[in-house]
Amino acid sequence: MSRPDQPTADRVVIAVFDGLRPDLVTPELTPNIMRLAANGTWFRRARSVFPSVTRVATSSIAAGAPPIVHGILGNAFYHREAIPDRIFDTSDAGQIRRAEAHHDGRLLAADTFGDVLARAGKKLAVVHTGSAGSAHFINPRARANGHWTFSMHGAEATQTPEAVENAIKRLGPLPERELPRLQELAYGGRVMTDIVLPTRPDVALIWFNEPDTTFHYRGLGSPEAMAGLREADRAFGTILDWVEAQPDAERIAVIVASDHGQISTGSVEPLFETAQQAGFDLSAAKAVDGATLVATGGISGEIRLREGDPREVERIAAWLMENPAVGHVFSPDRNGVEGQVAGTLSLGLMGTGHGTRQPELMFILKSTLDADPYGLPGLGAMTPGDVPLGGGMHGGINPHELNTVLIVSDARGHRGLSQEPAGIIDIGPTVLGLLGLAPAATMMGRNLAAPPREEARVARHSGGSGAFAQHVDIVEQDGRRFILGGGH
Repeated sequence: MSRPDQPTADRVVIAVFDGLRPDLVTPELTPNIMRLAANGTWFRRARSVFPSVTRVATSSIAAGAPPIVHGILGNAFYHREAIPDRIFDTSDAGQIRRAEAHHDGRLLAADTFGDVLARAGKKLAVVHTGSAGSAHFINPRARANGHWTFSMHGAEATQTPEAVENAIKRLGPLPERELPRLQELAYGGRVMTDIVLPTRPDVALIWFNEPDTTFHYRGLGSPEAMAGLREADRAFGTILDWVEAQPDAERIAVIVASDHGQISTGSVEPLFETAQQAGFDLSAAKAVDGATLVATGGISGEIRLREGDPREVERIAAWLMENPAVGHVFSPDRNGVEGQVAGTLSLGLMGTGHGTRQPELMFILKSTLDADPYGLPGLGAMTPGDVPLGGGMHGGINPHELNTVLIVSDARGHRGLSQEPAGIIDIGPTVLGLLGLAPAATMMGRNLAAPPREEARVARHSGGSGAFAQHVDIVEQDGRRFILGGGH
C-alpha cells in the first residue's frame, strides 16, 4: 500500500455527468463546469475503461482500477456461478442482491474508496439519479460502511432506504420520469444542497443521468439532449454556489467527471442472427436456455461457451474476424498482447481479463471518426436493441467513447489544462489523496493532485488473421494503462 499523502482538503465534492463528451463542455452549454475548470486542472486526455459502459465505469471509479481487478465486466454479462439461468443485468437491484449473496457482499471484488473512507472513520454520501445498479456499484458496501446512498429509483433501489425516505419527507415526492430527465436533475441537486452538504460528509458525490439518457434516445446533438445537459450543469451550479459560500471553501476540493463518452450510431448490425444463420448454436436472449454459446451485444459484446466443444470458440472467433462489421476481437491473455485464440488481442491487455469471470471472447463493431448528423465526430455500428438508429451509444474504444471529462479543483492544485495521462481509475485515489489517505492495495490509479513519477509511454499493439487486422493504442505511466483508441 502506498504511503499516505499530506491532506490538501478537508472535504471533497464530486459531480459525475453520465456520458458527457469533453467537446460538449462549452461556455454556452456548461458555464458552471467551465467555471470550475477556470479554477482547476482539466485532464484533457482522460480515459474511461473497456468496455466503456456505465456500470463497468462506475465500478472502476469506485475501485480505482479496471474490470480486470474488480470483476464487473459489462452492463450485462453471463455470470454463470452467481446467476446461471440468465444474463446478469447489472442495473437490476434484485439481480444484484442475488449476485451479492453468492459473493458474500464482494460482487465488486476489490476495495473501493468508500471502503477506505469507512476504515478511516470518514463518511461518503451519494446522490444518484442513474440506475439502481450504478447507485449500488459506486459504494457497494454502503450499509456496512455506515454510509448513505440516495437513489432516484426509490427506497428499494438502495441499501439505505432512509436516504430516499428523508428526501421525500423534506423535498416532496420523487419526480415522474420524463425525457430529458429535467426534474430528476433538479431534484438531485436539491438533495445535495438542502440535505447532504449541510451535514458536512467527508465526501459527497452526485451522479447526473444526463446527458447520457437523452443522448441514447434522441441523439447527441438533439435539442432535448442539449436541454438535459444544460439542466445538469445548472444543478451543478447550485452545488458550486453552495461550496463557494462556505467559510472554509478553500478546504473543499471539487471534482467534475464523466464516466465515458458517446458516439452516434450509423448502422444496426444483426450480428447474432447472422451467426445463427451461419450455423452457430448461439443465443442473445436474456434467459439462458440450452444454447452452446451465449452472447451480449451493443457496440461491443461478449460471447461465452455455455457448454459443448471448446473448438466452437475458435470457430466463431474466425467467423467474427471474417465479418465486415467487426473491428476488434479479444480473448483471454496468451502473452500480454495476443489472446489465446489466433488473431485476437488479449483481454488482459485491455484491462478486462478478470481471472474467474472473463468471457471466452469479446468483440467491438467498427466505428469511425466521421461526423454524425449534428457535426460531432464519431459514428459506429450496434447490434439491435432499444436504442434507435441514430441514437448515441458507447462500449467500444472509439476515442469519443473513451475520452472523458475530468477536472480537479483544490486550493493548492495547478490551474489549467493537462495533457498527462489520466482516467476514471484515478478518481478514487485522488479523493483519498486529497484527504491524506493511502489508496487500497488493489487500486491502480494515482492521485492526480500530485505529479506523476515517470514519463508516459505510448505503444501500438496489433493482431489479426488473414485479411483481418486490428490494433489498439495504449499509454502507460506510473503503473497505469489507458486505451487511447484503436483501428482496424
